[in-house]
Amino acid sequence: MSIEQATYKQRRRKASEFESRSAYLEHELSIMDLKRWRVNLPFRDFGIEIEDWVPAVAATIGKVVMVAAMVAAFASQFGLSQEFVAENTRFELLIAGVIFVVFFSAILNPLSNLAGTHGPMIPLIPLIAAAGGHPLALGIMVGLFGLILSATKGGSRLVKLTGEGVRGGLLIYLGAVGLIGQLSKFESWAISSAQDAVPFVVILTSIIIYAYLAKIEKRWLAIPLCSLIAGVVAFAMGVPFEFVTEPGLPNMNPFYWWGETTGWQLGWPQLEHYIAVIPFAILAVAMWSPDFLGHRVFQELNYPKSAKGTLMNVDDTMAVCSIRQIVGAGLGGGNLASSWGTYMIPAAIAKRPIPGGALLTGLLCVLTAVLGFPMDLAMWEPVLRVALLVGVFLPLLEAGMQMVKCSRNSQSAGICMFACALVNPVFGWALTMVLDNLGLIGNKERADSLSRTDKLIIPVAALIICVGSLALVGQLPGIPALL
Repeated sequence: MSIEQATYKQRRRKASEFESRSAYLEHELSIMDLKRWRVNLPFRDFGIEIEDWVPAVAATIGKVVMVAAMVAAFASQFGLSQEFVAENTRFELLIAGVIFVVFFSAILNPLSNLAGTHGPMIPLIPLIAAAGGHPLALGIMVGLFGLILSATKGGSRLVKLTGEGVRGGLLIYLGAVGLIGQLSKFESWAISSAQDAVPFVVILTSIIIYAYLAKIEKRWLAIPLCSLIAGVVAFAMGVPFEFVTEPGLPNMNPFYWWGETTGWQLGWPQLEHYIAVIPFAILAVAMWSPDFLGHRVFQELNYPKSAKGTLMNVDDTMAVCSIRQIVGAGLGGGNLASSWGTYMIPAAIAKRPIPGGALLTGLLCVLTAVLGFPMDLAMWEPVLRVALLVGVFLPLLEAGMQMVKCSRNSQSAGICMFACALVNPVFGWALTMVLDNLGLIGNKERADSLSRTDKLIIPVAALIICVGSLALVGQLPGIPALL
């Protein structure tokens, strides 16, 4: 049997045979050939290493925080209690952990990233409610539009048509805005809690630790180590903390969640509810491509060139997110799905493929939901802010800067950031992709090599859909909602 025909299990070597841990992890990535929509088993098709715990912990923290924020946004619009938010967040952790993280991203298709939470949609929830939207109708429509985009392979096509300069600008903008936003929220919390000095001390400590980890090439340890030390420092400075959520299980009956006097207290959606959410669903799916692009870039930057069999498949990830959206909403969950950034980014930095950490993430999500009290720690302000800063936004900023290597790319990146700041990242990505592919900015040689379809038709169509969706829901500055 040739080396190419050997299985992953046959080609594995002990970590002690390599000069460094990084070399061993890169070898592991190079010998894997994960299969789409077929059963992949641990230790037969992929391994589980100590590094897999890092994205698992980061993903669980991010999941608790983002789902709670999204459900709370819905709850405030429909007059639901904080107890409802905690119960629905628990339910979503079980849905994600048992059905989708383990079954899809770990076993059935480990080339699809985990289905996380669509954070950019949270500010739009008041508009959705005001337009007469229904959470279940929104979830179903997002899932249907996502399946259409996946089936036509539109997601991967858009990723390929996004030049390096546009990618770099998008990542830099997302990273910089995220850093500033998290720091502002941390400082606002400190002022309201009379803990003014805590953010400075905690963030300064995190910067020093992160810099040292970068020097010794152990950045994959940033999330657990910085979060742990942030919690210890904050507690030592007098920030109060206690576990309050008790162990238990949420109600798992969809008829309870979609009852008229129980759960959401909204009943089942009618035709007018589906019509009302169409522009918001289109916008949610339009936001997927730049989001998914950013996550795949991290793999490309951190994996060896030979690791083709472990790279995230954008179209499959869209399919999984769409299925997860329809099933999750149908069961009663309040999450809107997207590619799971707090998993993929640390996993890529740690040089780990998707499935090993996915199994551990599923385990941690289930344990967190059942035990309850880990949710209190994940949502404690010092731990939460530091985890997001060092685990998501700082790596985004670094990755974007790595992609801007020449003046042509810097031109595209600068205009992309300018357009993002004008409206939002979806508008910035769509507009700059058109300008870049037409050769008006950036790499002219790349533009000349594109077909008419890739140069003009697809980018312009994407821009029209994005701008039209933004205009319908009132997201273009100074222009009233058309809906």
